Amino acid sequence: MTLALLLALTLGAADQLTPGNHTRTLEMDGQTRSYLVHVPPKYDPQKPTPVVLAFHGGLANAGMMVVLSGLSNKADEAGFIVVYPNGTGFADILLGWNAGRAEGANQQPDDVAFVARLLDDLGTVANVDAKRVYATGMSNGGMMCYRLAAELSDRIAAIAPVSGTMGIEPVHPRRPVPIIHFHGTADTIVPFDGPAEGTPKFLAFKPVGETISTWVRLDGCPEAPVVADEPDKADDGTKVQRRTYGPGKDGAEVVLFVIQGGGHTWPGRDAAPDFLGKSTKDISANDVIWKFFENHPMK
Repeated sequence: MTLALLLALTLGAADQLTPGNHTRTLEMDGQTRSYLVHVPPKYDPQKPTPVVLAFHGGLANAGMMVVLSGLSNKADEAGFIVVYPNGTGFADILLGWNAGRAEGANQQPDDVAFVARLLDDLGTVANVDAKRVYATGMSNGGMMCYRLAAELSDRIAAIAPVSGTMGIEPVHPRRPVPIIHFHGTADTIVPFDGPAEGTPKFLAFKPVGETISTWVRLDGCPEAPVVADEPDKADDGTKVQRRTYGPGKDGAEVVLFVIQGGGHTWPGRDAAPDFLGKSTKDISANDVIWKFFENHPMK
């Protein structure tokens, strides 16, 4: 019996989450950490339910991620629980993740431990399907997804980073982790080819190509992808190419969506503010991510 299940039985059904929006807090390393939970209307506490962790970008927070991604609407449609964790930083507004910056990913806060504690806590108040816990995130939040894939692969089934590449090394996941990644070629915040002249020196992240090739190798996927162009549905100055590597070990895949002309944006959602660049409407990241997650429960 897991600790989460034991606590859930001790607390009783009265403490279980109901459909709607909730805020949970944890005490960790002398800090009060928090996360938002959206439980869909069709949630049945008698049935194990998938969970999608959605990590905000740097200098943002969970509430902003709710608006940016629109994942709560997708959760209502598909029937999964979506969780928006808060990072640490300034005044509960300008927050970020320890995803592997130049100062070293081993420094505080230990956000991998925080996510593990969050999942334990969530399991006391919701019927979580442990084989279908996934992570997605924007920018620094996408980088956090890669760190979780590397260091918490026994609890994260698959990840879907958006505009955020890998910021850690070396990488030694316990199991192959399916990955679907979205990145714009005109992203000036997390450039496609890695840190540029204007990138702050305290940031350290890999180019998209190096990130993908690393996980293609780790997941045992073929080096050559199957390449396909997505239909150009919208006159928005972007085109989308899908590169699929796999299947590899245990059926793992690595899928890269290259958004030609795309900026630092969430595909299918409006770009705000404009300096972040163009947001493609040729695909919906939420639809594509959920389909990928459905196809990749933990083996």
